[in-house]
Amino acid sequence: MNELKKLSDSDGKELVMMARKAVTEFLRNDSKIEEPSFNSKFNFNSGVFVTLNKQDSLRGCIGYPLPEMKLSKGLVDAAISAATQDPRFSPVTPEELDKIVFEVTVLTPPEEVKVNNFSEYLTEIKVGKDGLIVENPFTSGLLLPQVPIEYNWSVEEFLEYTCQKAGLEKDAWKDKETKISRFQGMIFKEESPNGEIIRESSNHFL
Repeated sequence: MNELKKLSDSDGKELVMMARKAVTEFLRNDSKIEEPSFNSKFNFNSGVFVTLNKQDSLRGCIGYPLPEMKLSKGLVDAAISAATQDPRFSPVTPEELDKIVFEVTVLTPPEEVKVNNFSEYLTEIKVGKDGLIVENPFTSGLLLPQVPIEYNWSVEEFLEYTCQKAGLEKDAWKDKETKISRFQGMIFKEESPNGEIIRESSNHFL
């Protein structure tokens, strides 16, 4: 958490540039980049997601919700996977790279939202701040903090769609065996393909 708070705008720019560079190198040369200075600078464990958008439509999104690997490695792996392994889309081609916007979300560790009654989720969860993980013993699903803003969802809709992302019924968040966790994200993105890299103004932590 402390490392995340210290991420500067220039750090964010470096992360997004590295995500693009990693995908470009993999698609064009079938190789994974190794940059010691980058690896050393971001040598702390953190969850991270890389999102690819093309003409305002999702083109790929994959990441790691838990801080189980170094940010430098997680970023490169997530970027390549978002471009080539997202089962919802065909792999990105090198010709598409100049049409894609790269976005990096660095995550805080998830924490369970503990309530006495499911109705309390509606006041505990904050749209615009929290991302959600819904899980039970058999499956799980995650949506990033920026998703409900993009679709103008209420907290209840956010919970429902995260349940559906996990392959559950939309009202599964009301079941006692369903675990709801939240996290926050620091978001950096290109304003246009290969364009200026900005920090999303909605970034903030608890």
